[in-house]
Amino acid sequence: MGIIVVSGTGTEIGKTVVTAALVAVARARGQRVAVVKPVQTGVSASEPGDLDEVSRLGGGVRGVELARYSEPLAPATAARRAGVAGVGPAETAAAVKRLADEYDLVLVEGAGGLLVRFDEDGGTLADAARLLAAPVLVVAPAGLGTLNSVALTAEALTARGIAQLGVVVGSWPHRPDLAARCNALDLPQVAGAPLLGAVPERAGQLRPVDFRAQAARWLAPRLGGVWDEGAFTRTAE
Repeated sequence: MGIIVVSGTGTEIGKTVVTAALVAVARARGQRVAVVKPVQTGVSASEPGDLDEVSRLGGGVRGVELARYSEPLAPATAARRAGVAGVGPAETAAAVKRLADEYDLVLVEGAGGLLVRFDEDGGTLADAARLLAAPVLVVAPAGLGTLNSVALTAEALTARGIAQLGVVVGSWPHRPDLAARCNALDLPQVAGAPLLGAVPERAGQLRPVDFRAQAARWLAPRLGGVWDEGAFTRTAE
């Protein structure tokens, strides 16, 4: 699979858990995996960050965090308030390329949505993906409003000539309401890309051994799993 950029349609929608599931599935297949977090915000230097959670759930993995800011703000804003230069797309791409020479799969987990500013020049995760010529996996919520945000993300990717690998629902409800069930059917159409998985809500609360054992059930074969889109959408109808 090479390099995959994991972006969301917003924040707190399951990117880290999806990234951990990708790690678990790849490691089960015997692949060497590294994860890059260009910017971590809202976490102090002494606290565990997203990469720690990915490693805890997905299994021991090489993690590289390029910058960390304690304030829970957009990366460029947090960097400015910290009095430092933000991490730009070129720096992110260079770090990923170095790891790609050593690892079978490098995952790049963004912060927030695709066009969140990383630095004062307006660099974004999309710019890093373009420099890497890497596809973007979009993580989206299940409920009302997700179709619009997924469509906007897809348009932004298309406008920049960046391939969209597909969409994964970051937290699929145990008891989905009407909006979630309808969205499961409509997401591929509005994204212009396949639905490649659905991670159950509270999956991150599973014991790591159980998380790793179940991860393949949440991701489609294109991502190394066994998730069946047809069976999933039939239950949503």
